[in-house]
Amino acid sequence: MIGIRKRLQAEIGERLKEAFAPDPHELELGETPDHKFGDLALSYPLQAARKLGLPPRQAAERVAALLTGLEGVEKILVAGPGYVNLYFDRSRFFEEALRTGDSSGLAAEETKVVIEHTNINPNKAAHIGHLRNACLGDTLARCLRYKGETVEVQNYIDDTGVQVVDVVFGFMELEKKSLADIKEITDRFDYYCWDLYSRVSAYLGQHTEAQVRKAEILKKVERGQGPEYEMSRHVSRRILLAHLATMKRLDIRYDVLPCESSILHLNFWQKAFELLKERKAVYFASEGENAGCWVMKLEDEPDREKVIVRSDGTVTYVGKDIAYQLWKFGLLGLDFKYEAFAQDDGNTIWITSAGHEANSSGIASGQSFGRAGKVYNVIDVRQSYLQKVVVQGVRALGFGGQADKSVHFSYEMVALSPRSLKEVGYTPTEEEKDKSFHEVSGRKGLGVKADDFLDRLEEKALAEVEKRNPELPAEEKRLTARRIAVGAVRYFMLKFARNTLIVFDFDEALNFEGETGPYLQYTVVRLESIFRKLKERTGLTESEVLAGTGGILANFSLLDGAESAQIWDLVFTASCLDEAVLRAVGSLELAHLAKFTFSLSQKVNAYYHQYQILAEENLEVRAIRLLTISYIKNRLARALELMGVPVPDRM
Repeated sequence: MIGIRKRLQAEIGERLKEAFAPDPHELELGETPDHKFGDLALSYPLQAARKLGLPPRQAAERVAALLTGLEGVEKILVAGPGYVNLYFDRSRFFEEALRTGDSSGLAAEETKVVIEHTNINPNKAAHIGHLRNACLGDTLARCLRYKGETVEVQNYIDDTGVQVVDVVFGFMELEKKSLADIKEITDRFDYYCWDLYSRVSAYLGQHTEAQVRKAEILKKVERGQGPEYEMSRHVSRRILLAHLATMKRLDIRYDVLPCESSILHLNFWQKAFELLKERKAVYFASEGENAGCWVMKLEDEPDREKVIVRSDGTVTYVGKDIAYQLWKFGLLGLDFKYEAFAQDDGNTIWITSAGHEANSSGIASGQSFGRAGKVYNVIDVRQSYLQKVVVQGVRALGFGGQADKSVHFSYEMVALSPRSLKEVGYTPTEEEKDKSFHEVSGRKGLGVKADDFLDRLEEKALAEVEKRNPELPAEEKRLTARRIAVGAVRYFMLKFARNTLIVFDFDEALNFEGETGPYLQYTVVRLESIFRKLKERTGLTESEVLAGTGGILANFSLLDGAESAQIWDLVFTASCLDEAVLRAVGSLELAHLAKFTFSLSQKVNAYYHQYQILAEENLEVRAIRLLTISYIKNRLARALELMGVPVPDRM
């Protein structure tokens, strides 16, 4: 649709150039409320009327007269107070959509886009709240690639932060374990550390004197020194492997894993710090509550200061994030070393390195990441203030263009319904039991681990598959259930506006009716089954049948008026997938894509229930219906792919 709009706008501009000299942006073509009023509406005559001092209807008639014979347009009418409505040549439009697909009008706008998402502290198992971040970031990456952008996905690993230090503290001080002891732990390591982290949080709250030892560990870890650092490296990388396995269950993948330790050990921060001091973007506080710290004044809150470097010399998150953001744009003049960390279906996931760590191996030459034209940081809404400071730091260094291209993709958190908590065996505390939803707190050990959550979702999906398809082999049932579970969680995470708190409910997400992932999957499976049955009856594949229907679309008179209108609505709606993608990306509301897909599914299911396909005796009518079903099926499948929703073979 975008390609068709662009072509029409260009031709309309050429036709009106001499008489009206319109600006291109004045020639936008909007949709009409109903196809009986036309397919696209040109509102330009309303603006031209004011310029020329004409009644709007008269201006519209003059414009319409100049547009006679527009390519692909069957009829042009003046409507309302002064609109020019365009009616497409429906057969030609459909044929073009089938031939070219729907991304012909899309084009890259950036040299490269970097998306940073997931960013789970590598100190414990991932929990359900992390899944929304990953689903949003992964879907954004898929949509931008569909648009034509070169996309690099980064997953920042805070391997020197206080959360990892808490776990190191727990191993060293509470459990008295050495690195060798830790390597012998055979329990699931990310789950083991989940419990340990919660114990450490409680212990530090009761023994404030222990904070001195924790601070010592933090310094050693940040400086890459001693057994403390070696332990932090082992803990963070071992848990990182578990996180990657969890995310792979949802088909979420990464290109590179930039580590905070690399930023520190390669002096990225030191260079950024010198630049900040040179530009007077930060200053040393000699008095007040931040005495001894390097701080930044906030642009829109001049009375507030943000600590960048603490009085003990350690760097805050925002300081390291400024250095990281500069690197993403290629503004530091420095780069990491890279090691191959994991393989994902033949693709290498790279991890950054300073190149001189005791355990470094496999340093690769020739790898290059970053140097983005635009950066999306997918981080929850609670980090909005810190993200604002990061952008201010980039701007203060004179990189206004890059600051403008630094996008904080914020979102609200995920909670669980009481019914869902019961599903995963979590017993609320006395103070929680009357709540309508329950938020996650890894520090308190509250919440549901992502893998436990996905396991339970698959179990419930499997029960439904067994009920519907008892004859399927066991392995096929499990694969189907896995795909349904993935579709359920991914669609649920996308269908809400990003700044809406999600309260996840198993039964709601897994419902085969209503606005759910399984409903969308079931729609595509149902349409696929038409062509499977067609092959069983005729021996012809979908592509063979479609190839033999050339020219049949020219005769829409074979259909009655109601069906013709319904087919046209389906085809026109499906052709707007590219526009739905652009709207979702432009607004960072991926719910637009989710709603578009659900609406198209509803329309095609309504058509399916009303009209026979394979049983239709008129072969020409059947051919038109098969073409329609094929086109809608393929558009739906593409939309689901963009959302990361897999399509099972059967449901």
